[in-house]
Amino acid sequence: MDLTKIVSISGKAGLFKVVSQGKNAVIVESIADQKRFPAFGHEKMSSLEEISVFTTGEDRPLKDVFKAFHEKFEGKETPDPKSENNALLKFFADMVPDFDKERVYVSDIRKMMSWYNLLLANNLLDFTEEPEEKAETPAVKDVETEIPAADENKPADEDVPESKPEKKAARTKNPE
Repeated sequence: MDLTKIVSISGKAGLFKVVSQGKNAVIVESIADQKRFPAFGHEKMSSLEEISVFTTGEDRPLKDVFKAFHEKFEGKETPDPKSENNALLKFFADMVPDFDKERVYVSDIRKMMSWYNLLLANNLLDFTEEPEEKAETPAVKDVETEIPAADENKPADEDVPESKPEKKAARTKNPE
């Protein structure tokens, strides 16, 4: 699953797919209604690939949280993200047992659940494991090179012909 082209823009609801790069902006398309518009540099955009959830150990990538949702609900939508706070906290504790309860807010949980449901509804989630590509190194051929033996009767300086340095013409710009 590649989440690098799917972004969240602060101040705008929903998720957006990066379509193109403009001169001063990135062209994005809303996943919900497929409307395109420019997103400028002053707007804070975050790729879903870069987002992670605070845990008591190492932070967990959002991709792994979505995978836990997918496995728990067998490819169906999560419960209503607008449920009561305690129900959402309990639900999320089942999905990510080691999440940091002080730094992960209920609003964050709601947002992750709604993003998951939106991506699922638009068939943008793919949890099939892709085999890792092996780095292929080109085969090195064993090439035998023969080095001519030096004539023992000649001094070493005579084996190498003397070369004269070449003179290079100075280049000047033509002021036309």
